[in-house]
Amino acid sequence: MKFTEALKTKRLYLDGAMGSLLQAKLENIGPVPEALTLTHPEIIQDIHRAYIEAGADIITTCTFGANGYKLNDTEYDQGAIITAAVKLAKELKPGYVALDIGPLGALIGSLGEISFDEAYHYFAQMVEIGAAAGADVLLIETVTDIYEMKAAVLAAKEHSNLPVIASMTFEENGRTLTGSDPQTVVTVLEALGVDAIGINCSTGPDKMMPVIDTLLKYASVPVVVQPNAGLPRVVDEKTFYDITSDEFAAYMAEIAQNGASVLGGCCGTTPEYIQKTIDATKVSPLPDLGNLRPEKQQTLVATGTRTVALGQDIRIIGECINPTTNVALKEELRRGELSLVKKLAIEQKKEGAHILDINLGLPDIDEKEMMLKAVEAVSNLVDLPLQIDSSDPEVIEAVLRQYNGKPIINSVNGEQSSMERILPIARKYGACVLGLTMDEKGIPEKAKDRLAIGKRIIHKAASMGIPKKNMLLDCLVLTASAQQEMVKETIKALELIHSELQVPTVLGISNISFGLPNRELMNRTFLTMAFTAGLNTPIMNPSDQGMMDVVTSFRGLWGYDERCIQYVTKYNSKSAAPVAKDKGEALPDLKKMVVKGMKEEAAAATEELLKTLDPMALVNDYLIPGLDIVGEEFETGEAFLPNLIFAAEAVQKSFEIIKSHLSAEEQIIKGRIVLATVSGDVHDIGKNILKVILENYGYEILDLGKDVETERIVATVKKENIRLVGLSALMTTTVKNMAETVSQLHERCPETAVMVGGAVLNAEYAADIGADYYGKDAKAGVNIAQSIFEK
Repeated sequence: MKFTEALKTKRLYLDGAMGSLLQAKLENIGPVPEALTLTHPEIIQDIHRAYIEAGADIITTCTFGANGYKLNDTEYDQGAIITAAVKLAKELKPGYVALDIGPLGALIGSLGEISFDEAYHYFAQMVEIGAAAGADVLLIETVTDIYEMKAAVLAAKEHSNLPVIASMTFEENGRTLTGSDPQTVVTVLEALGVDAIGINCSTGPDKMMPVIDTLLKYASVPVVVQPNAGLPRVVDEKTFYDITSDEFAAYMAEIAQNGASVLGGCCGTTPEYIQKTIDATKVSPLPDLGNLRPEKQQTLVATGTRTVALGQDIRIIGECINPTTNVALKEELRRGELSLVKKLAIEQKKEGAHILDINLGLPDIDEKEMMLKAVEAVSNLVDLPLQIDSSDPEVIEAVLRQYNGKPIINSVNGEQSSMERILPIARKYGACVLGLTMDEKGIPEKAKDRLAIGKRIIHKAASMGIPKKNMLLDCLVLTASAQQEMVKETIKALELIHSELQVPTVLGISNISFGLPNRELMNRTFLTMAFTAGLNTPIMNPSDQGMMDVVTSFRGLWGYDERCIQYVTKYNSKSAAPVAKDKGEALPDLKKMVVKGMKEEAAAATEELLKTLDPMALVNDYLIPGLDIVGEEFETGEAFLPNLIFAAEAVQKSFEIIKSHLSAEEQIIKGRIVLATVSGDVHDIGKNILKVILENYGYEILDLGKDVETERIVATVKKENIRLVGLSALMTTTVKNMAETVSQLHERCPETAVMVGGAVLNAEYAADIGADYYGKDAKAGVNIAQSIFEK
């Protein structure tokens, strides 16, 4: 039976951990465990065989880290490893062999050192080799960044015909490392057309429950669950996990009952865990994937960290990033600059926009280049989904390929050529599409004819595999001064489309008043009329307070604002001064730029402020307080890792300028810290993030890199008289090396404090191995450094 058919007709079982079983069989598995497929194939097959005998349907290959980025500095041949790994699994004739594809081990895009295209290339290499070797399915797992997952899924789709399981890892706060919540993960991954969505690693099954429930609530594809065997602990210098196989199976039975389709295990699980899970869940009914609840049929758009639902409430599309009516923006784009684009994005979010339309259509600029730069810049500043407004399919596809999230394409119309140009792009990248109710004959005079065009667009989209939930329709507004009789027809068309097609309805409101005096009054009146006819997604200027007043009052009158609480909060004259919409709003400009992560602007502001202020005043009164604000928001869940990194990079730009004004004696060094990934571990993503943040708080970092022997770490600490060491480990197979390093540091460098961190660690484990501090994230690492150096 084909894997995709089996997904729909039976519960499937994945295998469990590979690393912990390898550790039990080999004293030293080395920094590249995947190479064991070549050097110790019999051990790999023994592990596969044990899982098959336990009842697993899907055997995952020993290829988790066999990507070009990780193998570049090693002696091993990627093709040989992957081919051998698939062959070893296939020889045992399991139900299905899944090519295991793990993360690259570095942040990508504007957050890190690898571009999106480079990440795509690394994943494509793995997919091509694995598919040629005979893998049945691609399992992309333990990914912490939805943007990296997008690169991997695109590579999988474009370089093979194999089914794709996309499995993410979530933090204790219910989000991925880079801030994606479970609903956003579902929104983005379903848009990309994956066959199943999963959660793996992270924690034990008990602490996964809230995330799993959200995945099940929104996903219309099968959900895969592979938890760890709880949390790791150390007893008598041996690592074990705190959830037994019986407890694990009991949790998995509940997860199966709730609707998960594919079950397996991750760190710490063994064939015994899988066998008991199968025994506990084999009687649980398979979820009815055809029974789509309302949550699964919503029209959703998303960034990497935020999802916006359309059609159930009023959602505003900000119209201001458009050079057509903005002379200053037009001139700036011609100079190749984006400062006004950034400013307009921030302002529109502050004023209440839910989505931002970006239109950079000028005949005398490179629209594709500018659109790519603008989308990246805006995405780094605000977490609002975007509407890509262009008539050029090449521009649209270039942006959709690079965009981190699920946007709207503006637009397609009922003309056959328009649909054939745009809809295939929307299908490929899973974008929502704004359909204009016009065709080669223009805008119909009658509402029923606009409805007919809307139906035609939706039908054509469906025939190309684009679900109705990814469609929006614009009934089109003509100016009242020239075509007064058409105003009523637009309102009638809204009523028909809203009631018959039940898709989100869109109108560009300000077109109604073109050529008339007191346009604001006309716009407000028309907006109110349109709302009562079924408009729910207006394109408008959110800075127009009169229009926003209409939105607020209508939501109260129409029941969107339950008990008019938001209306009362906004307009109650007895209430105190309004609460700032973000903590950076009332701050001095440079501090605000740090909070917003505006790198170039921060550098320019620093140059200007240095004309009147002391360099250290800038550091102490603007830069560090700005970082502290983002750090506090990170700790409370108001900001995410990208915000922290962008703020640090803004400070770094300022520091570069400040340092040029300081003498050698005045250079800012609060303390010196050694960072290293322990022996046997080639992952350094967490260490590198911590390095960036610490440096911008004024600490000098001695980064020893990855796979660092204990002796080198100890020698460096002694030679440099270091007071604080940070150790990182991501692999379960290398935490014992971390324990040894901590022990040696305490014995030979008793005055040095040791903080540890990494995905496989927790506070209890850190205490077990004798570490002085546990750094759960980069901000925690800063707090530890401050407690040591700034007492």
